[in-house]
Amino acid sequence: MLKGILSISGQPGLFKLVTETKNSIIVESLLTGKRIPAYSTSKISTLSDISIFTETGEILLTELFVRVKKSGKLISPKVSTDEIKAFFGEVLPEYDKDRVYVSDMRKILQWYQLLSDKNLLIEPEEEIKSEE
Repeated sequence: MLKGILSISGQPGLFKLVTETKNSIIVESLLTGKRIPAYSTSKISTLSDISIFTETGEILLTELFVRVKKSGKLISPKVSTDEIKAFFGEVLPEYDKDRVYVSDMRKILQWYQLLSDKNLLIEPEEEIKSEE
């Protein structure tokens, strides 16, 4: 689902991995479409490796996106703090309220909207079928 989609600390939006070079990787912004180098000094995370803290452990961001998609609801990341917490409470009732901050929730909602707009939210089952 999120294979090759990256988050780079200090850079807005998400990026798609294009290629690797000797000293960096070349990424393409999902916001602007521009290609830029990302160096090893940047904190780079693949979305498929990001997890959300829950009361019993962790849940992959991919699973959270599936839950949001199945809920059929989506709110703007710019709504009030209480509305964001209520939304997360519906979609992921077991999220750890002490370790998952509202700023994280806003970022997750922004990422979800961007990926949805770019038609990059593919269910894991759909992804397996397309690879076969």
